[in-house]
Amino acid sequence: MKILQINAVNVVASTGRTCQEMTVLLREHGHDSVTAYSKGLSDNAEKEFFIGNSYDIKFHGLLSRISGKQGYFSCLVTKKLLNFTDEYEPDVVVLRNLHANYINLPMLLKYLAKKDIATVVVLHDCWFYTGKCCHYTIQGCYKWQEQCGNCPQLNKYNKSWFFDKTKEMLKDKKELFSAIPRLAVVGVSEWITNEARKAPVFSNAKVFKRIYNWIDTEKFSPKDTEKLREKLGLKDKKVILSVASGWNKEKGIDTVLKIAKDLKEDEKYLLVGNVGNIDLPENILHIPTTSSIEELVQYYSLADVFVQPSLEETFGKVTAEALSCGTPVVCFNSTANPELVGEACGAVAEVGNLEDMLLKIRQILSANKQKYSQECRKFAKLSFDKQKNLEEYEALCKKLLNYKF
Repeated sequence: MKILQINAVNVVASTGRTCQEMTVLLREHGHDSVTAYSKGLSDNAEKEFFIGNSYDIKFHGLLSRISGKQGYFSCLVTKKLLNFTDEYEPDVVVLRNLHANYINLPMLLKYLAKKDIATVVVLHDCWFYTGKCCHYTIQGCYKWQEQCGNCPQLNKYNKSWFFDKTKEMLKDKKELFSAIPRLAVVGVSEWITNEARKAPVFSNAKVFKRIYNWIDTEKFSPKDTEKLREKLGLKDKKVILSVASGWNKEKGIDTVLKIAKDLKEDEKYLLVGNVGNIDLPENILHIPTTSSIEELVQYYSLADVFVQPSLEETFGKVTAEALSCGTPVVCFNSTANPELVGEACGAVAEVGNLEDMLLKIRQILSANKQKYSQECRKFAKLSFDKQKNLEEYEALCKKLLNYKF
């Protein structure tokens, strides 16, 4: 098989590493795989395709804000991508993040339909099946199940300064995806897979499948952190950990701050990730964003409990990483959060109920981490194993390629 992945980034960041890891496995199994991307790196630059440039991305973003339509520009660079695709002749195209102001969605989808190329849509968020939004549960807007319009989130995600084009964009997505003969939809959690099944955009999909994002469970494993605890002044503390690349309201920083207010003398909050201009209280120990897996593993292993404060997650890779390091998790009962916390791997709090979350945190702290660690590791290896989950993508591509009408 020849597989072409299209994503905003390659090698770097979460979905970029996903592209690279999938390419490595497919090549190991005798297939050919390349990635087309607009930012990042490549370990095979001669074969892979770099889409556009920074000027085109900025211009696309400007036109998107003015027109209210996202993914309708970058015509020239998309044409070059399609020329590359003609030359490469992929058997399967895997679509990941396309809403980063670098590609013309109608041009791409019409091409895939016309050429009858087996297409896999991976839902890292909700954008593919909505008018424009990447998440909608907090807003409580489910217009995408029928007809978008009067969008309550025009100033979020792909911002629009003047016009609401969500009705038109949802209509276009329905028509464009329905024209692709061999279409599969992959959700990175049960929650988003089930949401996608309700989406009129995917009414023509031949396959819906949940394939969890994966992690390297050998790298993300429990470590001895006695020296780090001493270095950070946490030797006699019960440590609550939360991790994000950047903290804002959507990621749950308000929840973190409220929990920190009620911490006891022997409890400390370890917060990893950029916080911008947010003022943190003294009982929060802040560590800036790190790209070092080894450093992250140390923090996960050090913590007595990991808290996922976000209400909107299509997966939540930090949750999986914490579990793989043997650390129990407390999260809210929303979106994909609860399914990532296996039985005996932590606790699930009522949505938005801070008292309940703090109660669950204290129950775990008082029970001792070791009561949970073995089950956390077991669940992580069963659910998020890199080799197993990547092979599920390989099997799906083969199935879709040989699909009989």
